[in-house]
Amino acid sequence: MKINPIITGATGMVGEGVLHECLSHPDVGKILVINRKPCGVSHPRLTEIIHDNFFDLSPVKMQLAGYDSCLFCLGVSSVGKNEAEFTRFTYDLTMHFAKTVLEVNPGMSFCYISGSGTNAQGKMMWARVKGKTENDLMALPFKAVYAFRPGFMKPTAGLKNTLSAYKYFGWLFPLLQTFFSGYVSTLAQLGQAMIRAAAEGYPKTVLEVKDIVALANK
Repeated sequence: MKINPIITGATGMVGEGVLHECLSHPDVGKILVINRKPCGVSHPRLTEIIHDNFFDLSPVKMQLAGYDSCLFCLGVSSVGKNEAEFTRFTYDLTMHFAKTVLEVNPGMSFCYISGSGTNAQGKMMWARVKGKTENDLMALPFKAVYAFRPGFMKPTAGLKNTLSAYKYFGWLFPLLQTFFSGYVSTLAQLGQAMIRAAAEGYPKTVLEVKDIVALANK
């Protein structure tokens, strides 16, 4: 089954990697990316919307129609943010975007990038906010919602938005894969798993690293 996804966050490391996988995957048709700035990628199947206010999507709302899945890769770090700030850019923004795309695409699937350690009842602020976001997304009437919880990811070679930490510590990947396999995957595997979940479904709604790897390698 082919999917026609909306992708957010394509100017960041994860979103760029997911877009890269979508552009080369036989089960992906037309793709829409919505960004605050150009992602710098051109492709016959790719349409890009530049929109700087994700809290007000009304000017571009109808351009979001005609897609059957959303691969939501937009996110911010909690470093330097208090809970109110992190909640606004994580929970509020995500829920507003999800409700908007659902309104114009009833029955679509939604794949959300969360993070390893997410827990709505956890002690860490970011984990609680991400957990509430997961739970409230799953309460919306999407066809399906999948929360992906990646850990350390090996970046995809040649992409321009790889975070510095991943560039400097990428050499550790083989060791981490050997001794901490439940916490590491490749960025390519994350993208492939998101595509498969949207296209074929998955029995779990929360995908930990082992699920991500298993689904990508299916």
